[in-house]
Amino acid sequence: MKKIWFLLAMGITTISNAQIADSLQRKVVLQGAQNFRDIGGYKTKDGKLVRWGQIYRSADISKLTDQDLKQLESMHLSMICDLRGPSEIKNSPDRLPTNTRYINLPAGSENLPSSMNYGKLNTDSLMRSMYSNVTFLQAKYKPMFEQLTILPENNALMFHCTAGKDRTGLAAALILSALGVEEDIVIADYEATNYYWKSTQEKMTKMMVQSGMSAEKAKAMLGANRSYIETFLSTIKKQYGSMDVFLAQELGLNEAKLMQLKARYVTK
Repeated sequence: MKKIWFLLAMGITTISNAQIADSLQRKVVLQGAQNFRDIGGYKTKDGKLVRWGQIYRSADISKLTDQDLKQLESMHLSMICDLRGPSEIKNSPDRLPTNTRYINLPAGSENLPSSMNYGKLNTDSLMRSMYSNVTFLQAKYKPMFEQLTILPENNALMFHCTAGKDRTGLAAALILSALGVEEDIVIADYEATNYYWKSTQEKMTKMMVQSGMSAEKAKAMLGANRSYIETFLSTIKKQYGSMDVFLAQELGLNEAKLMQLKARYVTK
């Protein structure tokens, strides 16, 4: 019943409740971060499962409490990939668990608008344009996959941006695709941000409306809209022919590398 409720809460009705793990099991409850969740438990095309407790995604982690840090240490989190740009990091530097390695992968963050005329902005066109720009993907995400391939057994990696929606959403889509997860599940994981980030999303929507943006435009910019991730996936297919070709050409994930990743992060 919980699974059915979770899918309905996200507006997802096109996949079975057997295809997505219980939301309470996926969510990592922290005092100082939202949208922190495990991307394990998803079923692959060959009927296996992405391993739990190995790869996490999140929004901003600059406000983690000491208790949060101890919790992450107990989860064996040993690598954090920060997908934000320099100004975001300067304003909100990450709080890191003890003995955690850190890399910053800012490429593509310059595509985010630094200032906007909220009254005139066409948010839907802006977001679609961002999601159809794949020129920075190699610089941003190839190092993340390199970290995944060398991560010691039973150690975990987490990647994040500010909202855990766009840059983080693309990272999750690429990882799940590389591990052989069906596209409808990849899309569902992306859309799940609307559930995990809901309270912050609502606050930011009110702020944008007060600054002159319509509620409709604000929701379009802050929402993890299915059409955005579909634009991303279709752009890759259009430019490269398939996701597998893209993974090989741009991220260095040839058949041998993919088998290595699946051996590490997929279980029967």
